[in-house]
Parts: sequence; structure tokens; C-alpha cells
Amino acid sequence: MSDYDPIAAEPRNPMMETIQARLTQWSEGFARVEMPMNPSIMNRQGIVHGGAIVTVMDGAAGFCGCYLAIPGRIRKAMTLSLTTNFIGVAKGEWIIAEARQTGGGRSIFFADIVVKDETGHLIATGTGTFKYRSASQNPEGEPA
Repeated sequence: MSDYDPIAAEPRNPMMETIQARLTQWSEGFARVEMPMNPSIMNRQGIVHGGAIVTVMDGAAGFCGCYLAIPGRIRKAMTLSLTTNFIGVAKGEWIIAEARQTGGGRSIFFADIVVKDETGHLIATGTGTFKYRSASQNPEGEPA
């Protein structure tokens, strides 16, 4: 078994770094992104801003279709559509978005996303459609 860690090898994502979100689990068809609740992502009501929630949803969903465990190679995709349903208010200290690839083909994939806090309280759900960048349509990805 290889010591290769695709999470550590993934190029940095400045937007996710800005909101302190990080990819914590990643496998074929699955991704988990976690974000701490801190004052910089709160809205005027003192709850997590919907834009921060959508950002972790988008990140997790994009990653779930781009897993690649080949050293020196990556897959990239862009969001075509992201539908979000806000359901509840986070009660814990972490926002956790889990996305699962639900289908797709050579150039487009689909994902379902669930967002909870670490207590298990449901915050949001969503679905997304993503397009692989042209060099990433190959299952072996492109050079990192």
C-alpha cells in the first residue's frame, strides 16, 4: 500500500482557506469538508452566513467527483449548477459538508450534499452538476 495522500497533494484552494474550511475525507465518489464556526463567517443575526455554507457545499461536491490517487495527477471541475435548501441553524462549533457523487459521464457529474454540525443537527441539503475541465475528462486526470 502506498503512502500517497491525495488530500495533502491537492493544490491549495484560497477560497476555502479564507473561510478556514478543509478537506478532511476523500475517496472515490465521496468528500467531506469541515469548517469551524468563527466570527468571520457569521451574519448580522449571529448565525453562519449562507454563503459560507454554500461554499463548503460547493467544495465538497466538486471534490467528490474529482478523487484521484495517482501521484502527480489531479482532476479539476467547475460548478454548472448548485441547488441549496437551508433547513436549520448550526448549533455546534463545526460545519460539516458531505458529498456523494450520484452519477455522470465523461464530462459531467452529479452530487448530493448534506450539511450538518458536529452534533448531527441538519443545516442544509443540496444537489449539484459539475463539468470536468477538458484535461480532467480523462480518468487519469492531468498533471498537477
